[in-house]
Amino acid sequence: MAPLAMTTDELLTTTRAVRKRLDLSRPVERELVEECLALAVQAPTGRNRQRWDFVVVTDPARRAALADLYRLGLVRPRQQVAGTGLDRTAEDWPGRLRMAESARHLFDHLHEVPVLVVPCVRVEGRHETASHVGQANAWGSIVPATWQFMLAARSRGLGTAWTTPHLHYEREAAEVLGIPYETVMQAALIPLAHTIGTDFRPGPRVGTDRIAHWDTW
Repeated sequence: MAPLAMTTDELLTTTRAVRKRLDLSRPVERELVEECLALAVQAPTGRNRQRWDFVVVTDPARRAALADLYRLGLVRPRQQVAGTGLDRTAEDWPGRLRMAESARHLFDHLHEVPVLVVPCVRVEGRHETASHVGQANAWGSIVPATWQFMLAARSRGLGTAWTTPHLHYEREAAEVLGIPYETVMQAALIPLAHTIGTDFRPGPRVGTDRIAHWDTW
C-alpha cells in the first residue's frame, strides 16, 4: 500500500488517537505492520542502545485476553493514577464528552481490533521503584520508537491509540504473551487497524504561548 499523500507537517498534526474510526472488519496486512516496524527501529535511542521489542498480537484468543485485562484495568485498577493537575474549564466539557464516548467505544470493541501491538523495553530489573533518572532512561527509547511506529501507521491509512490500562495487570498480560516479566517491561497497548476514512484534522490544542517558557519558567 502506497503511503498517503501528505506533507510532513500534515502527518505530524493529523496523527490522532483513533478509537471509533478503527475498521474492525478489515484485516491488516502483515507487510504493512512490518513496514511500520522497519521505520520504528530507526527512531533515536537513549544511551545509544536498542533495548526494546514489539509484540504484535493477531491471534483472536490472545487479543480477547488482552482486551479483558484492558477493561479490568479501567474498572478495577490495582493502583491509583494521580490526576494531571491541568486547569479544566467549562469549555473543555464538549471535548471531554467526545473523549468519553470514544473511549467507551474502544472499551466495548478492543477485542475486535485486528492487531494489538505491545511495545516493550528490556531491563536488568523491574523499574517500578527506580529513580526519576532511571525511569527516564528506561522509557527514553521505547516512546520515540512507538511514536515513530504510530506515524508510519498513519501514513499508510492505519489508526492507532496509546493505551495503558492493561498495565495494571501487566504480569497477567506477560503470561498471555510469553513475555519474561522480570526482565521485560511493557510500555503500552496499541490497537492497530485501517481507519474508516483518512481525513483526520489537527486536534484542538492550546497555543504555544501557554506552554512555551523561554529561558525561565
